[in-house]
Amino acid sequence: MMIWAVLAAMTGAAVLAVLWPLSRPSDHPEELAAAGGPDALFYRDQIAEIARDEARGLIAPREAEAARAEAARRLLRAAAGRRPAHEAVGEPALRRRRAVSTLALSAIPLIALAVYGALGSPTLPSQSLAERQAADPGRLDMNAALVRIEAHLAANPNDGRGWEVVAPVYLRLGRADEAARAYRAALRHLGETAPRLSALGEALVAAGDGVVSAEARAAFEAAVQQDANLPKARYYLALAAEQDGRADEARNLYQALLASSPPDAPWLGAIRERLAGLAGSPASLGPDQQAAIQGMVEGLAGRLAASGGSAQEWGRLVRSYVVLGQRDKAVAALKRGEAALAQDLEGREALRAAARAAGLTAGAAP
Repeated sequence: MMIWAVLAAMTGAAVLAVLWPLSRPSDHPEELAAAGGPDALFYRDQIAEIARDEARGLIAPREAEAARAEAARRLLRAAAGRRPAHEAVGEPALRRRRAVSTLALSAIPLIALAVYGALGSPTLPSQSLAERQAADPGRLDMNAALVRIEAHLAANPNDGRGWEVVAPVYLRLGRADEAARAYRAALRHLGETAPRLSALGEALVAAGDGVVSAEARAAFEAAVQQDANLPKARYYLALAAEQDGRADEARNLYQALLASSPPDAPWLGAIRERLAGLAGSPASLGPDQQAAIQGMVEGLAGRLAASGGSAQEWGRLVRSYVVLGQRDKAVAALKRGEAALAQDLEGREALRAAARAAGLTAGAAP
């Protein structure tokens, strides 16, 4: 009931603030009546100013007298033409004030209660800020926090802990490229650890639309060298083998991870799905799996077309199209890759070797 008492007191104070000036005819009716209103006050000030100018010798006595006479005439007209303020409030005006007062007394509290009842939470128990944040951390203003962290890092670019804090925030907001940059900075300033290397690889995979790039694979391999049981790195290394067309190696890596995982591990479903995909041809996969694979391949193709890539990535694109049965796209990707690697003789030869292993040559017909 305390909240309702507080609300009633606040409402009463607000209503009184509105009604107080309406309940009084004027602030100083006698003074206003004697003064004749603002016009009369102006002419009185003008007469006093004329007297001061005459005393300082700024105006001749004859001119001062004429000016005073003119100001006095205007003062008399202003005073005579203005009714006292208290006489202006007749019975009709008083009735209007009473009506406004009644409306304010009734409508304002009723409207406030209706809005609070519809939008407020009168039965919700009070909580401190810490309790509200603990109960629903997702409601925190992540963007505001991110702005503060970015400002700190702009002033302290060598703060590895700050980069490590901001990296997962970028990843959660879908800014994978910036997440990868932040993880690189954290690794540079704090040193390499298996979790940091694995997190960098995951950010690179997200930035590559699900494709495990050469840099991401190197990060996962370095992570596994430090922690051979790191599930995330092992999963993405298996995915890299699958994307490279090394199905047997990918299957072995998936099965090894499956065997060493706890029975309630959250990644088991993803591993079983990947193994099921390796067991059948693309035509035997479900529509969702086919769409996921196609989206991954098109994402790789778009990234290579926009910014280029390594011979390994071009070869992966060629093999992916072959596995999907899209031979014409595989040949086109091979030609684009050779053109992109025109200045890299070794890379171009590696791409051609990958194409031959997939059963393609640059001049192959669709």
